[in-house]
Amino acid sequence: MNKHYYGIIMAGGIGSRFWPESTAEHPKQFLDLLGTGKSFLQQTFERLRKIIPADQIYILTNEKYRDIILEQLSEISENQVIMEPVMRNTAPAILYAAKKIHQKDPEAVMLVAPSDHYIANEEKFEENINTAFTAAQQDNKLITLGIVPNQPHTGYGYIQYDKSDTNDLKKVIKFTEKPDRQTALQFLSEGNYLWNAGIFVWSAQSILEAFQKYLPQMYQKLSTNDDIYNSYLEKDFIKKNFPELQNISIDYGILEKADNVYVLPAEFVWNDLGAWNAIYEQLKQDDGENVVINSEVLADESFGNLIKTNDKKVVVKGLNDYIIVDTNKVLMIIPRKDDQKVKEYIEKFKK
Repeated sequence: MNKHYYGIIMAGGIGSRFWPESTAEHPKQFLDLLGTGKSFLQQTFERLRKIIPADQIYILTNEKYRDIILEQLSEISENQVIMEPVMRNTAPAILYAAKKIHQKDPEAVMLVAPSDHYIANEEKFEENINTAFTAAQQDNKLITLGIVPNQPHTGYGYIQYDKSDTNDLKKVIKFTEKPDRQTALQFLSEGNYLWNAGIFVWSAQSILEAFQKYLPQMYQKLSTNDDIYNSYLEKDFIKKNFPELQNISIDYGILEKADNVYVLPAEFVWNDLGAWNAIYEQLKQDDGENVVINSEVLADESFGNLIKTNDKKVVVKGLNDYIIVDTNKVLMIIPRKDDQKVKEYIEKFKK
């Protein structure tokens, strides 16, 4: 295991599409939505610690989730929880983490990964990440992992790469954010487009140079005194300066502008589990094509449903293609085709 390898797990989102299970107080990454006995965060941490020393894996999050993280990941120290005082999208958060890690280890190579994605075939994941780590250690490359698309999905970003590039890492031509169906079909037919998985690898030095070039004001704001990082002065410095940073993603702020971006086509199974239907599609279905989580279900003439409760007995009759989620405070019953409307329901309840 390489002593210069570091991991950043992004765990600050609120996962509103998984309401009523996911709430602002206890969001998706801290839940066991797949019925495995472990939260998404715990699964991600265990996956990364096979490649990266456990004490060099940092959790990037919001201040209010500190206690949940320390409770779920008893192996880490408080210093490994990097807390944003306010939410400012992925670019400021990654810059903060890169400054902190670079101050500690100028030769550091970083993996940045979401906390709430599903990944299978973990041996291939390890191989792909090690390939990316080696390349980032040797060259000034910003590397993203791309997923080979199996359908014209309109909810993902796409990465176009150079067809003529015969190397494992392909030179990126452009990023396209969530195309319409016709455009997505065209991308699949062209054969040199991948889904953007939001998993990145680069040296701390390379990403800091990119910030200095493409987001200079943001870089300067967090670079007035590098000695504060990993010291008792860090918290007050971040609390004062972080809220003033631009709200922008790493994709828009850096990757779409830089000319040293490469993509590695991933060989593992991936799903970003963006809404309840993704859970349904990922888990094993019974003879009636129902997916049952933490429930004992009697399904009479009911097919294609997702049913999740807190260990309750459930009887359904004549119900097809629905999502039923029951928590201590909320019962939600909606057609599966409407799973993208969950955020609308939250807003209606607020009103």
